[in-house]
Amino acid sequence: MKNRMMVFTVLLAALAGPLNVRAQTAAPAQGKIGAINFQGAIANTAEGKKVMADLQSKYQPRQKALQTLNQQITALQDQLAKGVNTLSDEEQARLNREAEDKQKQLKRDTEDAQADFTRDRDEAVGKISQKMVRVIDDYAQKNGFSLILDDAQIPVYFAAKEIEITADIIKLYDAGNPVADAAAPAKPATHAAAPTAPTPKPK
Repeated sequence: MKNRMMVFTVLLAALAGPLNVRAQTAAPAQGKIGAINFQGAIANTAEGKKVMADLQSKYQPRQKALQTLNQQITALQDQLAKGVNTLSDEEQARLNREAEDKQKQLKRDTEDAQADFTRDRDEAVGKISQKMVRVIDDYAQKNGFSLILDDAQIPVYFAAKEIEITADIIKLYDAGNPVADAAAPAKPATHAAAPTAPTPKPK
């Protein structure tokens, strides 16, 4: 009986050993939590600033064309208002048709420009985002972070300054993705606005 009890005790010890090892292995790693403004980080990298500047330059001619078309509509409306008592019915009808046609063209051109701008912006920002995620992943592993949150997307009611890593990520991104013709350090970039048409004066 004594021998049987000793064997049973040894078996229990042998079974308990692997269980303890598994429990220790499964224990979660205790790491730091970080916060980043992801979109802000993208906009303030050298590459992000250049992308927005290039978009503004690319769409500036279309913006000017929309402004010119709007001015033509305003001029027609002014002509109609001033000649309400002097213009013939036929001339008023012609000017009205011309103004309406230009308003339709303005609406189409504005929508096309906004759609093209949004597509180009999203494509450019998407490429930067993919590289930014890799930078964040590498930074987190090297600095002992178990979780990094986007504080612009998730409500954060309090966060110590020490966990904000946006500036560090921008520096690392710029170091790993230099822009050949980057100018001297500039003010933080803002997202380029999509082309919009000025509102024509009411008839």
